[in-house]
Amino acid sequence: MRAIEIASPGGPEVLEWREVPEPHVGRGDVLIDVAASAVNRADVMQRQGFYDPPAGAPPYPGLEVSGVVAEVGADVEQFKPGDEVCALLAGGGYAERVAVPWQQVMPVPEKVSLREAAGLPEVACTVWSNVFMVGRLRRGETLLVHGGASGIGTFAVQLAKALGSRVAATVGSAAKAERVRELGADEVINYREEDFADRVQADVILDIMGAKYLAPNVRALRTGGRLVVIGMQGGRKGELDLGALLAKRASVHGTTLRARPVDEKGVIVRSVVDNVWPLVGAGAVGPVVHAEVPMSDAAQAHRMLDSGEHVGKILLVR
Repeated sequence: MRAIEIASPGGPEVLEWREVPEPHVGRGDVLIDVAASAVNRADVMQRQGFYDPPAGAPPYPGLEVSGVVAEVGADVEQFKPGDEVCALLAGGGYAERVAVPWQQVMPVPEKVSLREAAGLPEVACTVWSNVFMVGRLRRGETLLVHGGASGIGTFAVQLAKALGSRVAATVGSAAKAERVRELGADEVINYREEDFADRVQADVILDIMGAKYLAPNVRALRTGGRLVVIGMQGGRKGELDLGALLAKRASVHGTTLRARPVDEKGVIVRSVVDNVWPLVGAGAVGPVVHAEVPMSDAAQAHRMLDSGEHVGKILLVR
């Protein structure tokens, strides 16, 4: 079997397509012949040496795949060889095959190709669990999404609109603003030109920036608002004005997905299948694919992500 290994922490050039050991299939695992994976910011951080995979996870990057079930463990009844599936991973997606706990495996939703499905598990599980399960976004409320042109951002815009919310998003260029409006955003703010907190009052904020945006995020919250922080691209430590937070009766939540126990991920995955997949099948929500790159050339895909010019997901295909 071949997979992308990280030769040493560094730039995209450290990603190498090599022969590696076959994955072990446990009693509760599903072995997937990978059709495609997708590039996520966590993969870049792992490549740079800042985000090691959880204990027991494969050492190769890749938090999601799509493909065909090749084998199932003795305790798995939910899937069988030949099923077309996609899966949420703790790591190991940049490979020809991957073994994953059955709880993290999902059928490919209707109206999505097998390859495209590789771009859904991470964004769907991240957005659903954080915006709706943690943030409790309700119909008629306003969601503010930072990084609206990213994979997570493009999915959050679509899903919140499909479920009846008003959506605002931040982007870094006029071209990205136009694309995000096409996906349904009601208001788009170019963060290079203006302060989003002067423009938007939101009930829920999905934040990838962390420290840099902490103060303006609190300023942008409505009374009773919920700030959900899922990334630290703008730093780890910031000053929180507790007086402003208390006055608004607001809350700040910090969450991660990758290192959660399998059972917790399973709850999220099943909720996504029940609540999000029907919307994908109806055509109300779907993957936004910027490019498809051969998996063996993962370095090029990482350069695309590093450039910041992409909109949506970059897929690695076999």
